[in-house]
Amino acid sequence: MKYEMVAGFETHVELSTNTKIFCSCTTAFGAEPNTHCCPVCIGLPGTLPKLNEKVVEYAIMAGLATNCEIAEIAKMDRKNYCYPDLPKAYQISQYDKPLCEHGYIELSNGRKIRITRIHIEEDAGKLIHNHGDTYVDYNRGGVPLIEIVSEPDIRSPEEAREYVEKLQQIMRYIGVSDCRMQEGSMRCDVNISVREAGSEKLGTRTEIKNMNSITFITKAMQYEFERQVDLIEAGEKVVQETLRYDDATNTTSPMRGKEDAHDYRYFREPDLVTIKVEREQVEKIKACLPELPNKKLDRYINEYEISEKDSALLVKYRNIAEYFDKAAQGLKTPKSAANFILTQIFRRLETEADKEAFDIKTLPEQLNKMCKLIESGKLKNSLAKSALEKMLDSGENIEKFVSEEDMAGLDDAALTKLCQDAINNSANAVADYKSGKEKALMSILGFVMKNSKGRADANAVKEKLKELIG
Repeated sequence: MKYEMVAGFETHVELSTNTKIFCSCTTAFGAEPNTHCCPVCIGLPGTLPKLNEKVVEYAIMAGLATNCEIAEIAKMDRKNYCYPDLPKAYQISQYDKPLCEHGYIELSNGRKIRITRIHIEEDAGKLIHNHGDTYVDYNRGGVPLIEIVSEPDIRSPEEAREYVEKLQQIMRYIGVSDCRMQEGSMRCDVNISVREAGSEKLGTRTEIKNMNSITFITKAMQYEFERQVDLIEAGEKVVQETLRYDDATNTTSPMRGKEDAHDYRYFREPDLVTIKVEREQVEKIKACLPELPNKKLDRYINEYEISEKDSALLVKYRNIAEYFDKAAQGLKTPKSAANFILTQIFRRLETEADKEAFDIKTLPEQLNKMCKLIESGKLKNSLAKSALEKMLDSGENIEKFVSEEDMAGLDDAALTKLCQDAINNSANAVADYKSGKEKALMSILGFVMKNSKGRADANAVKEKLKELIG
């Protein structure tokens, strides 16, 4: 029998506000334990929360960027459960009136992963287990989150990877979160079930909790799918439960029974007022959103005629895309700026973190000027490449490394002399070329280009060599 994976995601994204959701404590990452908290964070009696307006704004931005409808009226609720990282014994979240609903993320295969809702809530503290002892760090408690809940529309680990990567990319583009999974600022709970292929009936689901690596998400999903299939084929039942994933053994194991909404005894948060969202505010936020990755990708492919693969590399990080947009401004062939970025500049950026930061000395306007000199015919591509290396080292303009004489190129007499010298010093290559080995001409051409210090035009050199060799 053939089986189908059915998966949905609950993705928690920490918002990049300066202060927490209900108090003025900093949200900065990496401080000593329990130094970024106050009576409100740790739920001391008599304290009152005050909702951070920026959290609402960021959640609306996330909703608009994922095609959601924005609610005019929303409210906060208490989600009750007892756990050491939650000192109040409840979390302030949203239940039946979230800020954003009914959105979607479109995958490259054309399928839309529906987003049920996006709501705001506070993060819990962090438990640290050490040699049998457990410590609690409340620095993270009260950090603002949005929870992005999808419908069970994902059918494979590959679709899951693309969905999470696109969410991560969108949140970074709009500037609401850095989504650094290794720091916990983006975490996924994966709900997964199995059913017979072609069936519309959903199977019993399990939830793999707190996944903070895309690679581990795909491995955990594949393992859990196979585990559930094995249970079904053995005549056993899948138990609804919450699981943890062990990356060392590539297995899942039970943490606790899976909770449903009634287990949390939701009720309206009495210490916070209703959230009213004005339509004018939504339109103002929408107008401030940057061009989103999917629109930028379409523009690069269709307007700039850059390949889909190269366009995806340029779009992947917002800093690179914005740099390229400035560097390509006014160029007849924007692809030339793209090629310099994807080759010479990328070679200097060893890690994905380097590309995300894109901290280079050469300004996009400097690259733009260099590309315009190439388009005008004043600057040869080979000379531009060597000049760019020096520009990237120093941050200086192209004029520092290329003179007017360099840009003047070579007259026919000078080109002929260089080509004849190359022929005289390449007897073996000339003989090979005359015997029908076309590639031999390239070594002679390389000799000319080197001695011309990049001033010669490669096509002109090639034709002149053919003429002289005969």
